[in-house]
Amino acid sequence: MITRINLLLLAALVVCALSLVTSRHQARKSFVDLEREQTLSRAYEVEFGQLQIEQSTWAMPARMEKIAREQLHMQLPGTGRIQVLDRDRR
Repeated sequence: MITRINLLLLAALVVCALSLVTSRHQARKSFVDLEREQTLSRAYEVEFGQLQIEQSTWAMPARMEKIAREQLHMQLPGTGRIQVLDRDRR
């Protein structure tokens, strides 16, 4: 009778020990995954900031005007050719 109880307790102990090892392994794996994703997130934030700076540089009015003049051979219209439209009037 005592041997059966000891075997049952030993089996329960082994199951608990395996459960503990499995849960610790999963926790460490999850922590490594979290660290990797946070590093990736920081890299994306840096890249996004760089892209915002690049976008603002490319969209500068002076740069757009220079390209329009030099590459597209555009020029500002004379004052007689400018019409101002009233948005409220239809």
